[in-house]
Amino acid sequence: MNGTLYLVATPIGNLDEITLRALDTLKTADLILCEDTAHSARLLNHYGIKADKQSYHKFNEASRAASVIEALRAGKNIALISDAGMPCVSDPGARLVEECRGAGIPVTVISGASAVINAYALSGFSGGFTFLGFLPEKAPAKKKLLDAYKNLPSALIFYCAPHDIAATLDFLYKELSARAAVVCRELTKLHEEIIRYTLGDEITWNVKGEFVIVVKGADEADNPLLSLTPEEHLKSVISSGLSVKDAVKKVAADRGADKNSIYQLTVKK
Repeated sequence: MNGTLYLVATPIGNLDEITLRALDTLKTADLILCEDTAHSARLLNHYGIKADKQSYHKFNEASRAASVIEALRAGKNIALISDAGMPCVSDPGARLVEECRGAGIPVTVISGASAVINAYALSGFSGGFTFLGFLPEKAPAKKKLLDAYKNLPSALIFYCAPHDIAATLDFLYKELSARAAVVCRELTKLHEEIIRYTLGDEITWNVKGEFVIVVKGADEADNPLLSLTPEEHLKSVISSGLSVKDAVKKVAADRGADKNSIYQLTVKK
């Protein structure tokens, strides 16, 4: 009988922010896969958890997945944790989940802290959000990603490493103009800092710790075409000189819509 893979959320800062169910799962697991075993040892030792540990990170997940699947097939219950928060969310794990699904091995999730949810709640913005994780390193890929989401009415949420915070905020200002934003640093930790400001403002950053950036979604002033009906929007974009194929892509991206639904408007015409 197969074992189960448990995706266990761990604290994003304050070690007390872990559920009883998460602790029970970690204590009874036959093996705990850790993004960084040394980092996770602090949490596990704090709660007296003695289960075997094994590293599982982006550099070895391809080679390690087979042995993990084999252990699960042998009936072992395995917990997967990242350095902080929920595995598979800008952290390793998605590949293993996919392989478990393909092998018919049960996968379940143990709820817990999430920097994305915490930051959105603290932002005070409404209308939902789109989580984009860490932006790509190369400028063309970074711009291409943002172009696909910049006109959405939902807030945009990004993770950012401390050494990238100044450059990332400058990039967001150039691409999104002076939108309201909230920058969260060291969430749930002793030196938690929540800064509300407008992109482009001068500000001095304490660059220690991890950052979550929440940028307010677009409104009609950012893209006047959003005030049009989808049909009118598409007609306007096509009249600007784009091919039908490219116009469909642009309108879908601008409106956060499915490309097929926009394409159907051309069929109707």
